[in-house]
Amino acid sequence: MTLQEQIQHKINNKTKPLGALGRLEAVALQIALIQETLTPNLVKPHIVVFAASHGIANEGVSAYPSEVTFQMVLNFLNGGAAINVFTKQNDIELALVDAGVDHDFEPNEKLINAKINHGTKSFLNQSAMTEEECQQAIEKGKEIVKNISKTGCNVIGFGEMGIGNTSSAAVIMSKLFDIRIEDCVGKGTGVNPDQYQNKVNILQKAISNHAEVSPDPIQVLQIFGGFEIAMMCGAFLAAAEEKMVLMVDGFIASAAFLCAFQLNPTIKDFAIFCHQSEEKGHQLLLEKLNVKPLLNLDMRLGEGTGCAVAYPLLKSAVAFLNEMASFESAGVSDK
Repeated sequence: MTLQEQIQHKINNKTKPLGALGRLEAVALQIALIQETLTPNLVKPHIVVFAASHGIANEGVSAYPSEVTFQMVLNFLNGGAAINVFTKQNDIELALVDAGVDHDFEPNEKLINAKINHGTKSFLNQSAMTEEECQQAIEKGKEIVKNISKTGCNVIGFGEMGIGNTSSAAVIMSKLFDIRIEDCVGKGTGVNPDQYQNKVNILQKAISNHAEVSPDPIQVLQIFGGFEIAMMCGAFLAAAEEKMVLMVDGFIASAAFLCAFQLNPTIKDFAIFCHQSEEKGHQLLLEKLNVKPLLNLDMRLGEGTGCAVAYPLLKSAVAFLNEMASFESAGVSDK
């Protein structure tokens, strides 16, 4: 029997009707395959939140001003955000990264300084970043994950903070899947109908201003991305190399995952998509990737909150696989 057949046999012989634990059975199988064992375990779970400022935010694509990015990082550091609450609730280690916030933070042991620059340029008329900056961000993301892996962590999720980053994610998705920007753009932080139309118009104009850009993930990241999205792309690639269980958050994290996936399609084997965001493009992005999210709670916060809320389901999947009796051990008649 192959390892997959052995794991499936173990799942099927638990004291329950065949398939009765539904999606939890698929998650258990996936985690056991990632860890190449019949007895998987989740060790030192981490969520890494990458924060960066976006030049495109100055074009009026968001309901919030750009300075909210650095203010929210301070809120993370003070333990006041949703991601702080959920990681604490579920005993998940939270790592915070300054990927390129337009603010100089005081040195803080809770904040990893990986600043590439003080925010990206507005991609309306120029590239968001240089080739060097994009490469630097990807490499930094890899390095951060490899350092976390050395602590023994084998399950990791990524979140982000960056006013304007749903615009970046929408354009990345539009370019890499060759679909209309209107199908990718959502309300982000909660823009009204007029602001929404303005956002679509600005992004359409940006795409036509960069008509020469090929659907190459690195080039698309460089022209339209954010430092946190590029860093997250590198982080996904490194986490798969380290054979970690990857928890994928919402729309922006999924756009970063898409870039990483196009660079290395095998990372999909390691990825558990935690939730479907209320952000319009996310459902379509998940469909295009042919993946099924664990939760649909109409969340659209980012920060890695979807990963933190879904993590107990991963624990349940591993627990039943390791601890639930088999028909044989429990002396229960199989059908």
